[in-house]
Amino acid sequence: MEKSYWEIIWTDYMQYRAKLRGFDLNQIEHIIRYTGERYIDVASGRVVAIGRHNDVLVMIPYEIEGEMLIPVTVHATTRQQINLRLKTGRLVYE
Repeated sequence: MEKSYWEIIWTDYMQYRAKLRGFDLNQIEHIIRYTGERYIDVASGRVVAIGRHNDVLVMIPYEIEGEMLIPVTVHATTRQQINLRLKTGRLVYE
């Protein structure tokens, strides 16, 4: 996942969710491309990027199709929620 040249496809739904929740797509893109914290969501099979959007910790599940990254949604989270998902096995290290 180290490649920074992946093409990011912004779906209408993702754009809507980001705008609704007050997140900037440029910051979301930076998190997806460069975060060092990634997991696999075993329930959905998606990769999940974790990072800071300003002062808010966010979780961004996305799908990989060929050379494209397709973010699904973005939402605020807490370290406690992430740790609980790791403990229960919902998230596993990439």
